Amino acid sequence: MTEILVQSGAEGQASPLTRVIEHPAWPVLKDAVEQIRPWQSKDGSIDFEAEGAPQRADAVAAVERVADAVEQLSPLVPHDAAYHEALVKDLRRWAEGGFEVPDFLDSLLAFQPAANRQDGLQHLVVFPMYTQNGNLDRNLEAVVLRMVWPDWLSELERTRYDNPLFCGITFEDFTPGYDTHSAVLFPETIAVREAPERFSWGGIFCDREAARFRRVTDAAVGILGLELPEDIAAMVHDQKRCEEAFVLWDMVHDRTHSHGDLPFDPFMIKQRQPFWMYGLEELRCDLTAFKEAVKLQADGVAQARDVQYAVLFDRMFRFPVSGDRNRNYDGVGGQLLFAYLHKHDVVRWTDNKLSIDWERAPQVTNQLCAEIEKLYKDGIDRPKLVHWFAGYELVSTYLAPHPGSKWAKGPDALDLTQPPRKLVDDVLPDEFPLSMFYEALSKKLKNVIASTKGITADGAERIAA
Repeated sequence: MTEILVQSGAEGQASPLTRVIEHPAWPVLKDAVEQIRPWQSKDGSIDFEAEGAPQRADAVAAVERVADAVEQLSPLVPHDAAYHEALVKDLRRWAEGGFEVPDFLDSLLAFQPAANRQDGLQHLVVFPMYTQNGNLDRNLEAVVLRMVWPDWLSELERTRYDNPLFCGITFEDFTPGYDTHSAVLFPETIAVREAPERFSWGGIFCDREAARFRRVTDAAVGILGLELPEDIAAMVHDQKRCEEAFVLWDMVHDRTHSHGDLPFDPFMIKQRQPFWMYGLEELRCDLTAFKEAVKLQADGVAQARDVQYAVLFDRMFRFPVSGDRNRNYDGVGGQLLFAYLHKHDVVRWTDNKLSIDWERAPQVTNQLCAEIEKLYKDGIDRPKLVHWFAGYELVSTYLAPHPGSKWAKGPDALDLTQPPRKLVDDVLPDEFPLSMFYEALSKKLKNVIASTKGITADGAERIAA
């Protein structure tokens, strides 16, 4: 990696610097971004007539500080030179245009991290964007990250799980939009004049996912009295192992959205569906990663067993009780996995203790995956509304619907003269409420989950082995 010589210590003495966040321009950039963020409206523009708005000259000066800092830091990451050149132009054009809704399409197109997935490679990223599961406003944000692309993962992507757009990443430092629960960097969140024909990368912060998983799982295991096998207990206490499990899980999950017998394209076209359909899609992708991990374990891949229990524990412990209950599709997917395993005696809640049949867990989890895959294959020959009801039937076989649900009463309770998208309005915000088990678990885990806001590998609470 390129080294930059900076002055330090005694007069004239130089030392090598390779980390962006150690350069004196990085705190300057962060400070300028954090000065700009409160001035911005939800769409990223600055309304100079609003209460508390800055003078235009102050906004121009702050953007110029960002641009100057990017130019100083860019030599540390020469692979991003074209992006940073376009970024500086976009920043200055935003200021010159009066700080209207920002348009950073040129710099977005110039940023191509998936083209060089070198393990440990740094990137300095600045965009006006919202952060999923974090800040919903398109604020200016800055993040320094590193690529996670070890040889074993590269080989699996090359030979078994082609995913040329996927980027496993970790945090170095960030501005407030990432001091949240967000663990993704997606191009579709960035403010642009028009969406590109196709996106060329997508990043997932496996260090945050791993640190959050470790803290929540450790708490849940203690609350539920679950006895873990020695190797799985060791994994929960090992940040590096968890990061490796998550980056493999994420890579397989991500590609699954466009693989298999798909009655619809889940994310590439605008559509409106009942939220349990999105829950089934996300669960299908996770269970596909689980299924592939079972195969990889048989082939001797060291990370494969860890992936299986990362999927099980994150889905069963954190997903059902994270976020609010308003159309929480990930929550429904987690509830479904637990209920399915419980119905098939893989998990048991007896004498206020949870137990898991570790030998049968892979077989029965793959069985649920097969049921969802059959739903999808059969859906190719169904009308949309019939497919939605089939999905509802699968979920409601294991999760009790809300007693006031129109959908639970069947087609006769709905006005079928309306188009399907209008019938989504009849879906209750909490169509499948939490069970008594999860209501109790939620009360004990909610503060632990809240404590993972902004967590990274460096900031993770140490868990004693």
